[in-house]
Amino acid sequence: QVQLVESGGGLVQPGGSLRLSCAASGMIFSAYAMAWYRQAPGKQRELVATITTGGSTNYADSVKGRFTISRDNAKNTVYLQMNSLKPEDTAVYYCYGGGSTIGYWGKGTLVTVSS
Repeated sequence: QVQLVESGGGLVQPGGSLRLSCAASGMIFSAYAMAWYRQAPGKQRELVATITTGGSTNYADSVKGRFTISRDNAKNTVYLQMNSLKPEDTAVYYCYGGGSTIGYWGKGTLVTVSS
């Protein structure tokens, strides 16, 4: 059974930092491209960052230069380092693992950026 479990969310002040983690189990982690999505209240889920099996990354324009996605295949974990956080980054952040024929979602972790 595949599981993706996010952690690291919480309340942070504007300008602060958080690091999200997503631990995968039940899958050959190194064979999956991984991504972080987020969904703010009343808005559609949006793609934040992706990382391929080879380590190539891509980011939404809104987070470029502030967020960094990385993966540790030995730990079956993908990370999202978030710096210079803004109130508009407030959302539930979801981990996604995409294979050639199937994808999996985590249940999400809430990030709140507020003073």
